[in-house]
Amino acid sequence: MPNMPEPVVSRRGVLAGGAATAVVATSHASARTGDRPAADPAPVKVSFKVNGERHDLTLDTRTTLLDALREHLHLTGTKKGCDHGQCGACTVLVDGVRINSCLSLAVMHEGDDVTTIEGLGTPEKLHPLQAAFVKHDGYQCGYCTPGQICSAVGVLDEIKRGVPSHVQADIAVSPAFSNLELRERMSGNICRCGAYSNIAEAIAEVAGEKA
Repeated sequence: MPNMPEPVVSRRGVLAGGAATAVVATSHASARTGDRPAADPAPVKVSFKVNGERHDLTLDTRTTLLDALREHLHLTGTKKGCDHGQCGACTVLVDGVRINSCLSLAVMHEGDDVTTIEGLGTPEKLHPLQAAFVKHDGYQCGYCTPGQICSAVGVLDEIKRGVPSHVQADIAVSPAFSNLELRERMSGNICRCGAYSNIAEAIAEVAGEKA
Protein backbone atom coordinates (compact mmCIF):
# COMPACT_ATOMS: atom_id res chain seq x y z
CA MET A 1 0.00 0.00 0.00
CA PRO A 2 1.23 3.56 -0.70
CA ASN A 3 2.61 5.49 2.22
CA MET A 4 -0.10 7.63 3.87
CA PRO A 5 0.66 10.88 5.73
CA GLU A 6 0.65 10.43 9.45
CA PRO A 7 -2.47 11.83 11.15
CA VAL A 8 -1.99 14.97 13.18
CA VAL A 9 -3.62 15.21 16.57
CA SER A 10 -5.12 18.55 17.55
CA ARG A 11 -7.19 19.66 20.51
CA ARG A 12 -10.30 18.76 18.53
CA GLY A 13 -9.09 15.25 17.70
CA VAL A 14 -7.40 13.62 14.69
CA LEU A 15 -7.13 15.67 11.50
CA ALA A 16 -6.28 14.45 8.03
CA GLY A 17 -2.83 15.44 6.83
CA GLY A 18 -3.98 18.13 4.37
CA ALA A 19 -6.44 19.72 6.79
CA ALA A 20 -3.84 19.75 9.52
CA THR A 21 -1.37 21.54 7.27
CA ALA A 22 -3.95 24.23 6.54
CA VAL A 23 -4.71 24.64 10.24
CA VAL A 24 -1.04 24.96 11.14
CA ALA A 25 -0.41 27.45 8.34
CA THR A 26 -3.39 29.54 9.43
CA SER A 27 -2.26 29.58 13.03
CA HIS A 28 1.25 30.66 12.01
CA ALA A 29 -0.21 33.50 9.89
CA SER A 30 -2.41 34.59 12.77
CA ALA A 31 0.57 34.65 15.09
CA ARG A 32 2.46 36.91 12.67
CA THR A 33 -0.40 39.42 12.31
CA GLY A 34 -1.24 39.41 15.99
CA ASP A 35 -4.98 38.88 15.24
CA ARG A 36 -5.65 42.58 15.83
CA PRO A 37 -9.42 43.36 15.66
CA ALA A 38 -10.54 46.04 13.22
CA ALA A 39 -10.93 49.44 14.84
CA ASP A 40 -14.43 50.96 15.12
CA PRO A 41 -15.05 53.89 12.76
CA ALA A 42 -14.56 57.32 14.25
CA PRO A 43 -17.81 59.05 15.30
CA VAL A 44 -18.97 61.98 13.19
CA LYS A 45 -21.13 65.02 13.82
CA VAL A 46 -24.50 65.35 12.13
CA SER A 47 -27.14 68.06 12.42
CA PHE A 48 -30.79 67.86 11.42
CA LYS A 49 -34.18 69.09 12.50
CA VAL A 50 -36.63 66.77 14.21
CA ASN A 51 -40.18 68.02 14.65
CA GLY A 52 -39.00 71.58 14.04
CA GLU A 53 -36.14 71.50 16.55
CA ARG A 54 -32.48 71.34 15.49
CA HIS A 55 -30.33 68.60 16.99
CA ASP A 56 -26.53 68.28 16.82
CA LEU A 57 -25.39 64.71 17.44
CA THR A 58 -22.08 62.86 17.43
CA LEU A 59 -22.78 59.36 16.18
CA ASP A 60 -21.16 56.16 15.07
CA THR A 61 -21.48 56.21 11.28
CA ARG A 62 -23.37 52.89 11.45
CA THR A 63 -26.21 54.38 13.53
CA THR A 64 -29.54 54.24 11.73
CA LEU A 65 -31.93 57.16 11.75
CA LEU A 66 -34.31 54.95 13.75
CA ASP A 67 -31.75 54.37 16.50
CA ALA A 68 -30.73 58.04 16.51
CA LEU A 69 -34.37 58.99 17.11
CA ARG A 70 -35.07 56.36 19.76
CA GLU A 71 -31.76 55.96 21.58
CA HIS A 72 -30.22 59.43 21.27
CA LEU A 73 -33.23 61.76 21.09
CA HIS A 74 -35.55 59.50 23.13
CA LEU A 75 -38.41 59.87 20.65
CA THR A 76 -39.80 56.39 21.15
CA GLY A 77 -43.00 56.89 19.19
CA THR A 78 -41.21 55.59 16.11
CA LYS A 79 -41.13 51.82 16.58
CA LYS A 80 -38.52 49.19 15.79
CA GLY A 81 -40.34 46.23 14.30
CA CYS A 82 -38.54 43.97 11.85
CA ASP A 83 -35.44 46.23 11.50
CA HIS A 84 -35.30 45.11 7.86
CA GLY A 85 -37.64 47.59 6.16
CA GLN A 86 -40.44 45.05 5.79
CA CYS A 87 -43.06 46.08 8.36
CA GLY A 88 -43.22 49.90 8.19
CA ALA A 89 -43.40 50.41 11.97
CA CYS A 90 -40.42 52.79 11.77
CA THR A 91 -41.89 55.06 9.07
CA VAL A 92 -41.09 58.76 9.46
CA LEU A 93 -41.23 61.75 7.11
CA VAL A 94 -37.99 63.28 5.84
CA ASP A 95 -38.53 66.58 4.05
CA GLY A 96 -42.16 65.50 3.74
CA VAL A 97 -41.40 62.12 2.12
CA ARG A 98 -42.04 58.88 4.02
CA ILE A 99 -39.11 56.52 4.55
CA ASN A 100 -38.26 53.44 6.60
CA SER A 101 -35.93 54.91 9.19
CA CYS A 102 -34.41 51.51 10.00
CA LEU A 103 -32.88 51.37 6.51
CA SER A 104 -31.39 54.87 6.51
CA LEU A 105 -28.20 55.96 8.25
CA ALA A 106 -28.48 59.06 10.42
CA VAL A 107 -25.38 60.61 8.81
CA MET A 108 -27.23 60.65 5.47
CA HIS A 109 -29.64 63.26 6.81
CA GLU A 110 -27.39 66.24 7.42
CA GLY A 111 -29.61 69.34 7.21
CA ASP A 112 -32.82 67.35 6.67
CA ASP A 113 -36.17 68.01 8.31
CA VAL A 114 -37.49 64.88 10.04
CA THR A 115 -41.05 64.51 11.30
CA THR A 116 -42.01 61.70 13.66
CA ILE A 117 -45.39 60.83 15.13
CA GLU A 118 -44.60 63.17 18.04
CA GLY A 119 -44.37 66.07 15.59
CA LEU A 120 -47.71 65.50 13.85
CA GLY A 121 -49.99 66.38 16.72
CA THR A 122 -50.46 66.54 20.48
CA PRO A 123 -53.06 64.98 22.79
CA GLU A 124 -54.68 68.42 22.99
CA LYS A 125 -54.54 69.03 19.22
CA LEU A 126 -54.50 65.82 17.22
CA HIS A 127 -53.51 65.65 13.57
CA PRO A 128 -56.62 64.87 11.46
CA LEU A 129 -55.29 61.38 10.75
CA GLN A 130 -54.63 60.74 14.43
CA ALA A 131 -58.19 61.79 15.25
CA ALA A 132 -59.56 59.60 12.43
CA PHE A 133 -57.63 56.55 13.67
CA VAL A 134 -59.20 57.05 17.11
CA LYS A 135 -62.67 57.54 15.65
CA HIS A 136 -62.51 54.45 13.40
CA ASP A 137 -60.59 52.28 15.87
CA GLY A 138 -57.73 51.98 13.39
CA TYR A 139 -55.48 50.26 15.89
CA GLN A 140 -55.53 47.46 18.44
CA CYS A 141 -52.17 46.93 20.14
CA GLY A 142 -51.04 50.28 18.70
CA TYR A 143 -47.47 49.20 17.95
CA CYS A 144 -47.71 49.83 14.21
CA THR A 145 -49.94 52.91 14.54
CA PRO A 146 -47.22 55.63 14.51
CA GLY A 147 -45.78 54.19 11.30
CA GLN A 148 -49.25 53.73 9.80
CA ILE A 149 -50.16 57.38 10.46
CA CYS A 150 -46.84 58.78 9.21
CA SER A 151 -47.14 56.63 6.11
CA ALA A 152 -50.74 57.77 5.56
CA VAL A 153 -49.63 61.41 5.71
CA GLY A 154 -47.06 60.61 3.04
CA VAL A 155 -49.59 58.71 0.91
CA LEU A 156 -52.09 61.57 0.79
CA ASP A 157 -49.28 63.96 -0.12
CA GLU A 158 -48.04 61.61 -2.88
CA ILE A 159 -51.49 61.49 -4.45
CA LYS A 160 -51.80 65.27 -4.18
CA ARG A 161 -48.42 65.73 -5.89
CA GLY A 162 -49.28 63.24 -8.64
CA VAL A 163 -46.75 60.56 -7.72
CA PRO A 164 -47.76 57.40 -9.67
CA SER A 165 -48.20 53.95 -8.14
CA HIS A 166 -47.93 50.37 -9.41
CA VAL A 167 -51.71 50.04 -9.78
CA GLN A 168 -52.20 53.25 -11.74
CA ALA A 169 -53.50 52.43 -15.22
CA ASP A 170 -52.11 55.56 -16.87
CA ILE A 171 -49.11 57.23 -15.25
CA ALA A 172 -49.45 60.17 -17.63
CA VAL A 173 -52.47 61.41 -15.66
CA SER A 174 -52.66 62.46 -12.04
CA PRO A 175 -53.64 59.62 -9.68
CA ALA A 176 -57.02 59.75 -7.97
CA PHE A 177 -57.72 58.52 -4.47
CA SER A 178 -59.34 55.09 -4.52
CA ASN A 179 -59.51 51.99 -2.37
CA LEU A 180 -57.08 50.24 -4.72
CA GLU A 181 -54.62 53.16 -4.67
CA LEU A 182 -54.80 53.38 -0.89
CA ARG A 183 -54.21 49.69 -0.30
CA GLU A 184 -51.31 49.57 -2.77
CA ARG A 185 -49.58 52.62 -1.32
CA MET A 186 -50.07 51.47 2.29
CA SER A 187 -49.03 47.87 1.58
CA GLY A 188 -45.60 48.38 3.16
CA ASN A 189 -47.16 48.96 6.58
CA ILE A 190 -48.06 45.74 8.33
CA CYS A 191 -50.72 45.55 11.07
CA ARG A 192 -50.29 42.31 13.00
CA CYS A 193 -53.68 42.83 14.64
CA GLY A 194 -55.42 42.97 11.26
CA ALA A 195 -57.15 46.35 11.63
CA TYR A 196 -56.73 47.08 7.93
CA SER A 197 -60.36 47.91 7.12
CA ASN A 198 -60.53 50.42 9.99
CA ILE A 199 -57.22 51.94 8.93
CA ALA A 200 -58.53 52.33 5.38
CA GLU A 201 -61.72 53.98 6.65
CA ALA A 202 -59.75 56.43 8.78
CA ILE A 203 -57.49 57.48 5.90
CA ALA A 204 -60.42 57.69 3.48
CA GLU A 205 -62.30 60.01 5.81
CA VAL A 206 -59.39 62.44 5.89
CA ALA A 207 -59.06 62.16 2.11
CA GLY A 208 -62.78 62.88 1.75
CA GLU A 209 -63.52 59.57 0.04
CA LYS A 210 -65.15 56.24 0.86
CA ALA A 211 -62.83 53.34 1.71
